[in-house]
Amino acid sequence: MPENIMTDVQNDLSEVLEVASEAGHILLENGAEIARIEETMERISTHYGVTSRNFFVLSNGIFTTGKSTSVKSQYANVEFIPIKGTQMDKIVEVNTLSRDIESGKYTVSEARERLAAIRAMRPKPAWEQVLGSAFGSAGFCAIFGGSLMDCAACFFVGLFLWAFVLYVTSGHFSKLLENVLNGAFASLMCFLLWRVGFGDNLGNMIVGSLIPLIPGVTFTNGIRDIAGEDYLAGVTRLLDALLVFLAITIGACFVFFVSGHFQGGMILLHGAQADPFTAQIWFQVIAAFIGTVGFSVLFGTPRKEYLSCGIIGTIAWALFYVLWKQAGFAVFEATLISSLVTALLARQEAVLRRCPNTVFLITGLFPLIPGGGVFWTVYYLASRQFHMALQSGVVAFSVAFAIVLGIVFVSGIPRKFKLIKKH
Repeated sequence: MPENIMTDVQNDLSEVLEVASEAGHILLENGAEIARIEETMERISTHYGVTSRNFFVLSNGIFTTGKSTSVKSQYANVEFIPIKGTQMDKIVEVNTLSRDIESGKYTVSEARERLAAIRAMRPKPAWEQVLGSAFGSAGFCAIFGGSLMDCAACFFVGLFLWAFVLYVTSGHFSKLLENVLNGAFASLMCFLLWRVGFGDNLGNMIVGSLIPLIPGVTFTNGIRDIAGEDYLAGVTRLLDALLVFLAITIGACFVFFVSGHFQGGMILLHGAQADPFTAQIWFQVIAAFIGTVGFSVLFGTPRKEYLSCGIIGTIAWALFYVLWKQAGFAVFEATLISSLVTALLARQEAVLRRCPNTVFLITGLFPLIPGGGVFWTVYYLASRQFHMALQSGVVAFSVAFAIVLGIVFVSGIPRKFKLIKKH
């Protein structure tokens, strides 16, 4: 074969696999699950005629190899991709691009240009993120039992917390230190507001204010990776989420230690206390919807999907609340049933909306994630209430395990079985 033809084939092989790797890179750094990343890379490379290739995706890296069957040319690439934030609209765009590529709408060079444009997409405006944090904090404060005053305080703290994240800590410190500082800032603001009488229950205020920092995407995708038998990636993501949980809580508890040093003793909290007014089911439904939409903003969800995400998150929490508070189910049982229903709804909505399942599943499950339980466990340990720490830790673990089982069960259902048939 002439040398120039061999060069063209080798360049085609390299270009195709580079495009596939770039698509995988964008997906991985923005919170997509491993199975979706590998499927997308396979789809792109197959369409462009590269059938002899291998993709090995970890939680923080992609290994790509391939070879041409017509000439002796090979390609190999290794990329390190640290676990970062989340911008789900990029996942949606890459998913759409891969489908369009499969339909023959893009050449390789056009696909590369489109991927560059997706990578350059800006996150949501700062004002939208700040409002998302404020409404999310207020909504979830009500879910955790906060009064109207507690919710108002969390709204105020949520505004300033996310501004602090965007303009002070983000990108300037290590990941763990960032979360320690963010947790301390939120806790300090709650403490000061509570001291001046703005807020009724300090515990409810702190838990509600810390919720915007909770790594819900990493936690949920860790579970999904385990469900997809990607155990190494799943465990890595769950460990990363746990470390972030602990860093946030350590920052919050640090404020208690400092205040206790000056006041002669650490303030003792006694868990979340439900306010009778906000505990009514109608108020819980409204709070769940507002809170879920707020965090949809922080996760970078496309604006057109806010309503669907809010509805699924509301159904998840309302079902859990009714089963637990009114039907007498144990927390584990109520969480398991709610997780199953949420995963099914997210799966079907993904089909109807032609959007990745990740968008609806993560936001839908977020009200069930045991972020508050982790905080109370660490707080009780710090305040030497070891019996309470054990109780809270067991509940948090059972909730997490129930979510795992719910996702695993639904993930095991073949894709051909759908609630609604496509016509």
